[in-house]
Amino acid sequence: MDKKKSSITILGLGAGDLDQLPYGIYRKLKEAKNLFLRTREHPVVGQLAAEGVAFASYDDVYEQYDSFAEVYEEIVRQLLAAAEKDGDIVYAVPGHPLVAERTVQLLLEKGDAQSVQIEIMGGQSFLDPLFARLKIDPIEGFALLDGTALKADEVSPGLHTIIAQVYDAMIASDVKLTLMEVLPDDYPVTAATAVGVAGQERIETVPLYELDRLDHFGNLSLVYVPPAREERIWYRQFSYLKEIVAILRSPEGCPWDREQTHQSIRKNLIEETYEVLETIDDEDPDAMCEELGDLLMQIMLHSQMAAEDGYFTVEDVVAGLNEKLVRRHPHVFGEKHADDAVEALANWQEIKAQEKAAKGIDVANQSQLAGIPRDLPALMYAYKLQKKAAQIGFDWDDVADVYGKIEEEYRELREASERDRAEELGDLLFAVVNLARFLKLDPEEALAMTNKKFKRRFSYIESKLKEAGRSFEETDLQEMDKWWEEAKHREKGGEV
Repeated sequence: MDKKKSSITILGLGAGDLDQLPYGIYRKLKEAKNLFLRTREHPVVGQLAAEGVAFASYDDVYEQYDSFAEVYEEIVRQLLAAAEKDGDIVYAVPGHPLVAERTVQLLLEKGDAQSVQIEIMGGQSFLDPLFARLKIDPIEGFALLDGTALKADEVSPGLHTIIAQVYDAMIASDVKLTLMEVLPDDYPVTAATAVGVAGQERIETVPLYELDRLDHFGNLSLVYVPPAREERIWYRQFSYLKEIVAILRSPEGCPWDREQTHQSIRKNLIEETYEVLETIDDEDPDAMCEELGDLLMQIMLHSQMAAEDGYFTVEDVVAGLNEKLVRRHPHVFGEKHADDAVEALANWQEIKAQEKAAKGIDVANQSQLAGIPRDLPALMYAYKLQKKAAQIGFDWDDVADVYGKIEEEYRELREASERDRAEELGDLLFAVVNLARFLKLDPEEALAMTNKKFKRRFSYIESKLKEAGRSFEETDLQEMDKWWEEAKHREKGGEV
């Protein structure tokens, strides 16, 4: 014969005093032989004690652990142990058992595994009196969030947002700092404690930056954030960016944006990418922030065009990227290990090969030079070609051979006919790229450095002419070369 399951009956103490409890729950509390409370800090508890109801509470557990997660795990462990020992117990929590009660969720998860039956009875949650007190219609959309584990990306400014479990000023401070990532510092928020409880209710609306200065946070406290109506707040939301781009492309939008196609703005994507690179080279974070926005705009436009044609949406782009990042980092999100960057890259390459095979790409019969974007700048394309070829042994053995190849190509260029000069110049540049690779230098970066140096020294010549009140027509190469050497000397001396 099967052993009878132990049981835990979970009751909600409601959001107010004893008069607001349903009679069935009141009777269960009165009749319970083994009554356990998550906390005694609730208006009903003192009234039950006055009526002679005996109980045990877990308030002491809160003092034993550093995190709420650990507290809840320990409470559940003790409850399951008590049920196994005593057979049937009653567990009472503030509000409704299924509203903002992590211990209840843990009991539901673990009860079956330990042959403990979990039964839930109702109770008024704090939401009903809160909606009534603040005159909120939840049909407009609301979010209920946990103040002990709040994240900025959970906060949607368009919703009525209720942040529960703001037990003390420390949690209130964390909530404040998190909300400041989404909302202005002076945004009005409401702190509410013991809503609907006569003689204990405290409701105050303050600017966000003053939230943690209030003095009535406790077990019955929460924070209410009203929906944002100001456009400046929406500027930080990705959803608003998507909406703006859709409007620009709509019949009521911008004539120029409506006319664009993937092909017509193709060059813009390249230009914006190079403008981002320029801010990186200039070490200018403010400019980088702006230029990354311009680059993101190109991605949004291409995604919007694809969505209009029924191919994909920007959410598909994000989903594909997230899936790929997780899949290609099994040493972070899976069970593989990578002790250094070399192992991590090996994992990445192995997974890329598996992905190609899954798509039906015959990697074994593919050219060794496959996979290089054909629209890369020629210098970068040459560098990647050579790296690919070197991986299978098609490479010089010694850097001296590379220098010799450069000298050979230089001679051939000097001797080339006018018809062949472009080809011979390309051969020389290709050989110089090879040298850069042997020296472990990026030729694109090296040339960019020289371009900047040229621009800097030429600007010095322009400044000297401006000081003298003269134009380029009023000078000669000899004088300009003198200033060039002067700029070079000042650079080496650290003056410019």
